[in-house]
Amino acid sequence: MAEDKVYERTLEETPTWAVAVVCFVLLAISIVIEHIIHAIGKWFKKKNKNALYEALEKVKGELMLMGFISLLLTVFQDYISKICISEKVGSTWHPCSTPKTKTASNDENSESENHDRKLLEYFDPNPRRILATKGYDQCADKGKVALVSAYGIHELHIFIFVLAIFHILQCIITLALGRFKMRRWKKWEDETRTVEYQFYNDPERFRFARDTTFGRRHLSMWTKSPISLWIVCFFRQFFGSISRVDYLALRHGFIMAHLAPGNDAEFDFQKYISRSLEKDFKVVVGISPTIWFFAVLFLLTNTHGWYSSYWLPFLPLIIILLVGAKLQMIITKMGLRIQDRGEVIKGAPVVEPGDHLFWFNSPNLLLFIIHLVLFQNAFQLAFFSWSTYEFSINSCFHRTTADNVIRVSVG
Repeated sequence: MAEDKVYERTLEETPTWAVAVVCFVLLAISIVIEHIIHAIGKWFKKKNKNALYEALEKVKGELMLMGFISLLLTVFQDYISKICISEKVGSTWHPCSTPKTKTASNDENSESENHDRKLLEYFDPNPRRILATKGYDQCADKGKVALVSAYGIHELHIFIFVLAIFHILQCIITLALGRFKMRRWKKWEDETRTVEYQFYNDPERFRFARDTTFGRRHLSMWTKSPISLWIVCFFRQFFGSISRVDYLALRHGFIMAHLAPGNDAEFDFQKYISRSLEKDFKVVVGISPTIWFFAVLFLLTNTHGWYSSYWLPFLPLIIILLVGAKLQMIITKMGLRIQDRGEVIKGAPVVEPGDHLFWFNSPNLLLFIIHLVLFQNAFQLAFFSWSTYEFSINSCFHRTTADNVIRVSVG
């Protein structure tokens, strides 16, 4: 005799106190989160952190987008799961080499149980809707499979939410690490107000460009060859993204280009860079349609036989190393332009930044690449966390220990 099944209760069969308790808890959590975000926004306004306030608004927009996606997935879940495709098409591009399938011979339920279930469904005036539990493939009776099952949509729903959370967290951590790293620039900024600095950078003093500290760092033999220039700049990024000499030269060049003479002692370049970092954070914390398109491509690469776990995590590492080398080259090329203007300079060397120093004359392209790398890192970590939670560490998503080490360590 088939074992009787107990269906999930509808709201008309659920105690009102249970519904009220669940609604109260969800509303309380939502209101607390809303008040926390509002308090953070007021604090940003009070401290005149306009860029961070706009970044917070973008975070709120991302959370609203997640809620809208959740609504769409919930509303159209039944309709999507009823879209049937042939078994031949449905058996292609699987993430696992041997996807789990259920046939009549190996299904957990016997034929009699299926018959009893159909009778119950027939006589049940209120068909039960299964949202977050594994149901039966309605396309199986047609000899087909569902495009995406209802349970698969539920899992995708969780992954999108985890991805957004990891992206926002990684951007916040990156901002915090950047601000922490910039703290040491404060002593360099304070140094510009000392008598020793004013004497060494006397605007009436003539010197050879090579004899300055900036010239000795960048005007060497290795700058004469593009190959040696790339090699040195590539390895130089591992010994600090910016040195004291580069900071002071960039500060002086910015002041000469944007401020009137004599205001260099009053200008705080470190604070200006900090505000610029906050503006860049406002850009990278958002998830643009282009970034979402790349997220879809990343999901597509998770196909058995593509071995994406061995090469996809290394893409952001390679890209960010190229970006670091390019930034070092930009500083060096600004030094070379000083020498091109003449062997002798008056006062401190004046660097002249420009869009022509960047790839395709576009600094925004470099910012987009950094944005994409941050998102791809968040994608790898989010995918690892989600797949471990949904399918365990021993699933086909984690074929070997090397897969797990690569995803986590490189990210």
